[in-house]
Amino acid sequence: MSRGGLRVRLTAFLATGFGMTTLACVLLAGWALWSAGVGDSAAARQVRTGSVYVAPGVDVDRAAAEQIIGNRRLVVLMLPAGADRRGACAEVERAAAGTLVLVLTPTGEGYDRYACFLINTDDEHFGRALAAEEIIGRGVDAMAGRPLEALKVVVVNYDLLVRVGTIPDGARTVSPALPRYLIAAAAVLAVVIGAAAVWATARRAGRLAAARQVRQDAATDRRKVLDAAVAAVAEQIINLDQRFTPAGRGGRRHETTYRNLAADYSGLLAEAAGRPLDDADLDRLTREVEALSRRCRELAAR
Repeated sequence: MSRGGLRVRLTAFLATGFGMTTLACVLLAGWALWSAGVGDSAAARQVRTGSVYVAPGVDVDRAAAEQIIGNRRLVVLMLPAGADRRGACAEVERAAAGTLVLVLTPTGEGYDRYACFLINTDDEHFGRALAAEEIIGRGVDAMAGRPLEALKVVVVNYDLLVRVGTIPDGARTVSPALPRYLIAAAAVLAVVIGAAAVWATARRAGRLAAARQVRQDAATDRRKVLDAAVAAVAEQIINLDQRFTPAGRGGRRHETTYRNLAADYSGLLAEAAGRPLDDADLDRLTREVEALSRRCRELAAR
């Protein structure tokens, strides 16, 4: 099928009620999967519902680190030395929205740090964001080799920023991903079940239509056979008519038989042409036509 034909069929499908519903379910499923973080990295998946991410190979007790940060609007990424701190901050931008993110990588004498302010990202809060990113990591170099103590310093800096109004007070609100996955699964399931129901209904309707067509074709064929038999009887009656005209040689008794035969044929012809015929009518009329044909042959033999 060409692309143009496929586009026309797709447009026609989307114009139907079922097509619009299917499109809405697909969009809902896509939104739910995207907002739930189906394509997130390991760090993004971790900080979506937590406050600390510890990269593989970094020796930090993540549970203890989570307790230190608590429910503050603060996310800390503990990465190995030489990691891309700025890239890691951008990587969790959507998952850690509404927080202040601090990326720490150990060095021989302390920590390299990079912060990104995701609480208010509009230009109006640019000054606050710059101050928060500068202050949040101060003093962590003094805790080299002691990451949990460094986190305590970070928490102190965060609380100071809250007290001076640089960061708005309040706890972090975490939106769990499971309900969104359930919404996505329900939308996909609705599409699958709806498509299966439509397919099954269409298949059943097709079977019924095919069976009905077969019956109609059979009835048409039987009607053609009946019409041919009626035409044959008409020809027999025309041939008999030459014998029972005033110039014919048929006797009076045979002439009465002929008239009765012609009258019966006229009645049968009127009944066959007057209304649609079902199988029972076709069977009965076929028998009557055969009887008339037999009477014609008998009369001709006399």
